[in-house]
Amino acid sequence: MNVIGRVPWEKTLDSSLALWMEGYEFIQNRCRKYQSDIFITRLLGEKVICITGEEASKLFYDNQKFTRKGAAPKRIQKTLFGKNGVQALDGNGHKHRKAMFMSIMTPYNIKRLEVITNKYWEISAKEWEGKNAIKRMAFFNPNQIVLFDEVQKIMCKIACEWAGVPLSKSETGRRAADLGKLVDGFGGIGLRYYEGCHARMRTEKWIRDIITKIRHEKIPETKNTAAYAIAWHRNLKGKLLSTQVAAVELINIIRPIVAIATYITFGAVAMYEHPESRIKLARDENNYALNFVQEIRRYYPFTPFVGARVRNDFVWNCCLFKKNTLVLLDVYGIDHDSRIWKKPYSFHPERFHNWNSNPYGFIPQGGGDYYEGHRCPGEMVTIEIMKESLKYLAAKINYTVPRQNLTYRLCRIPTLPRSRFIMKKVKAGIR
Repeated sequence: MNVIGRVPWEKTLDSSLALWMEGYEFIQNRCRKYQSDIFITRLLGEKVICITGEEASKLFYDNQKFTRKGAAPKRIQKTLFGKNGVQALDGNGHKHRKAMFMSIMTPYNIKRLEVITNKYWEISAKEWEGKNAIKRMAFFNPNQIVLFDEVQKIMCKIACEWAGVPLSKSETGRRAADLGKLVDGFGGIGLRYYEGCHARMRTEKWIRDIITKIRHEKIPETKNTAAYAIAWHRNLKGKLLSTQVAAVELINIIRPIVAIATYITFGAVAMYEHPESRIKLARDENNYALNFVQEIRRYYPFTPFVGARVRNDFVWNCCLFKKNTLVLLDVYGIDHDSRIWKKPYSFHPERFHNWNSNPYGFIPQGGGDYYEGHRCPGEMVTIEIMKESLKYLAAKINYTVPRQNLTYRLCRIPTLPRSRFIMKKVKAGIR
């Protein structure tokens, strides 16, 4: 790799161990050390360019300069993304597949999502209250609710009903757990990664069967759903997607919804640590719920970085980016960049009140344009579910928060509060 000028190089044979140990702060730490928005290192034996900052984000989402083909490591394909999904496509193929996803995000479907979300929160809140009543009658301490675990199941129910995927009550727990393992496994090693791989195989088998049944018209009432759209989607050559690829893409609808459990758990932490925000969220004046959701997505760690490969040689910031070089963009660092955000390590939802909607300075689910670029098409789904869920938690559930460990480790990808947010004495109803 040729370099023009003074671009910092990591003085190590390989930084993979440092990445595992530092997690979300890996790129940030080196950019601060070198006082540079760019440095070169070696990960798993491969030379990698790491970049951060708003200008780096604009560069990274230039489709003329970067391709996603070959950027996702096999370990991520075997857990988080699956093989041959939309994340790995480029050019007209990517635009065509992306249009399929965007066609699902209609005002009607978003409104359905709001109704379905509130339905399952109401059902769950009553179940939690019922469990507490049983415990009190049995002269035991009130039952503890581990919010993250419960919300994973709620999100699984929401995702499946909204997407048109049949889900029986008896299978909800294991399907939710497997979808959660797809997310948890990609950043792990050893057992965590192994569980993620096996969860991927089980989930794909389940969804392949759903796709087959839809195509043989054995599942009624799926029209206008994601499952129907994906099952009958045709590629640029006019051919249906293979059953396997269709399954991967349908999982790319339901898996991110289950992953919202992490954001909602952090939202509960934020309401506990900033009690004034819970009051404001319950009232939802001046679009506060949206501002709160955006600040959760900015402030708390979720995606650490994203990768792409150089399409053709070019020079940026004194560095020659050679064709096929892997480049990592610092998502967590950009969402905490003091050049973009005032007091970035303070939780302040009001910062989004007059936000300029910069698609390169706020990138929790990718940057750039929904249709032309690689910004996540499910972002509006994430925001809608978070708004309804957190408003329900703030206004329609009473609970106490026992003493627990709410800290989270930035060295763990993905991370979560250690206690997963424990609630006691849950009571459904208007606060």
